[in-house]
Amino acid sequence: MLRDCPLTTCEDGFCRPILNIRIHNPHTNLSVATYGIIDTGADECSIPAEYAAILGHDLLKGTVKSINTGNGVTQAYSHTTTLEIYSPVNNNSIYRLDNVLIDFLPNLQVVLLGVKSFLSNFILTVDYPQKKLSIIIPKKSA
Repeated sequence: MLRDCPLTTCEDGFCRPILNIRIHNPHTNLSVATYGIIDTGADECSIPAEYAAILGHDLLKGTVKSINTGNGVTQAYSHTTTLEIYSPVNNNSIYRLDNVLIDFLPNLQVVLLGVKSFLSNFILTVDYPQKKLSIIIPKKSA
C-alpha cells in the first residue's frame, strides 16, 4: 500500500502519478528497473519496444495486435511479463503482478500503467491539489 506519496514533478513543472517499477521476464529472469506513468485512459499496460531486448524477449515473436493510441493505430507485441511496484519512500517491493501479458510498442518512450492488467487491482486516489498519490490493495473476499 502507498498512502499519500508525493506526485513526481517532471521537468515541465507538472506533477504526474508515477510509480517506481521493475519489469521481469519470467522466462529469462532478466529485469529492468524503471518508472511507469499511471494512465487511467489506457486499457492495457504498454512498454517501450526497446525493453524487449533488455528483457530477453524477441519482440516480433510476441502476440501481434493492432491497437489505437493517441498517435493512431500501431502494432503491439504482447509478451508475458511480471511487474513489481516499489515504494518511493524506502524502495521496498509493495506489490507484484506475475505472468501478465503486456504490450510492447514501437515509438513509445515511457511505460504506461493501464487499467485492465494493472490498475484494476487497486483502489487508486490521485489528489492533484495536494500533489499526493495513494494506492490501496483491496482485501480479497472469502
